[in-house]
Amino acid sequence: MRALDFRSDTVTRPSPEMRAAMASAEVGDDVLDRDPLMDRLERRVAELLGLEAGLWTPTGCMANTIALMLHLSRGDRFLAPAQAHVLGSELGTPAWLAQGMPEALPWEAGPGRITPMQVFRAAGRPGPYYTLRSALLCLENTHNFAGGTCTTAAEHRALVEQARALGLKVHLDGARLWHAAAATGDTLADLAWGADTVNVCLSKGLGAPMGSVLCGSRDLVEAGRRIRKMLGGGVRQGGIVAAAGLVALDYLPRVPEDHAKARRLADGLRAMGFRVAPPDTNILLVPVPDAAAALSILEGVGVRVLPVGSALRFITHRDLADADIEEALDRIRAAADRLVTTWEGDRPMV
Repeated sequence: MRALDFRSDTVTRPSPEMRAAMASAEVGDDVLDRDPLMDRLERRVAELLGLEAGLWTPTGCMANTIALMLHLSRGDRFLAPAQAHVLGSELGTPAWLAQGMPEALPWEAGPGRITPMQVFRAAGRPGPYYTLRSALLCLENTHNFAGGTCTTAAEHRALVEQARALGLKVHLDGARLWHAAAATGDTLADLAWGADTVNVCLSKGLGAPMGSVLCGSRDLVEAGRRIRKMLGGGVRQGGIVAAAGLVALDYLPRVPEDHAKARRLADGLRAMGFRVAPPDTNILLVPVPDAAAALSILEGVGVRVLPVGSALRFITHRDLADADIEEALDRIRAAADRLVTTWEGDRPMV
C-alpha cells in the first residue's frame, strides 16, 4: 500500500524541472565571490516582498534566529502570538542566541491572530529600569499551529503601525506567506508591509528541497550575512540549491490548488462525522478523542499525519494529487468509527 503523506508540505520531492535546473546550475563560491544563482534568488524573493535585499539560509529556523539576533539585546522582550513557531518549535534559540525573553499573546482576534490593542497592553507602558524592555513584535503568517490561518494585509498593517508607534521592531515569520497571499488575494508585498525583516520558506508549499530567504533592508541583510557565518552558515556553491528555489517560485500560481485539496479533504471528513473547521489554506486540524491512537490507526491504513495538541494535522501539498485526496478519504472512511470525535470546539489548543 502506498503511503499518503500529509505530515507536512516539506515532504515533497524535487520535480524533474528542479533536478534538471540543479544539475545544470551555474555556481560560484558565495563566501568569496557570491554565487550568481544565489544572488539572483535572493534578489527575486526580495523583489516579491517589496524589500531591498535577501539572504538565503538552509532553514527557516536559522532565518528566524538571525532576524531575532539582529533585533534583540539582553534584557529585551519580544511579543508573538501564542503557539508561534519561534516560541515552541525552535529549541529556545530566541532566548539562547538572540537573548530575548518571549511573551506569548493569546488569540484575541481569532485563531492565530492578535490585535493592536494587545500589542499596546503588552508594550505601551514601560516599567522601571529593572523590567524587561519590549523591543520586537514577531508575527507569523500563516499561523501553523492555529491551522494555517491568515492575517490579511489590513490586519497586518494595523499591527505594524501599532508596533511602530511603540518603538518596536517587527519581524514576520512568513514561512507560508505564499499561502496567505493566495488565500486573501493580497500581494506578498502588502502582507510584508512595514516589517523590518521577513522570512519566507521555499520548501514549505513550493517544493524546493531546502532553503528560506530572510529579507529586509540592505544594511540589515549584510549584518545578517555576518550572523549566518557566525552560526556556521557559510555557503559555497549554493547555486545548486538556489536553482531549485528559483524553479519553486514558478509554483506560486498553483498554490490555490493545494487549498482546494484541503477543502475537499475537510468536506469529506465532515461528512463522516468529524468536527472540522473549514481551512483557510492548506492546513487542516482534525480533533480526535485520542491523538496517539488515531495516529496508529491512520498509519495502519497508510495515511500519515502529525499530532497538534488534541488534533491531527493534515497538510496538503503539490505531491498529493486530487485522486490521492479521494483515496485518503476512502481509507479513513473504513476506520471512521474508531476516530470520530465528540469534542465540541472548532480548533484545539495545545
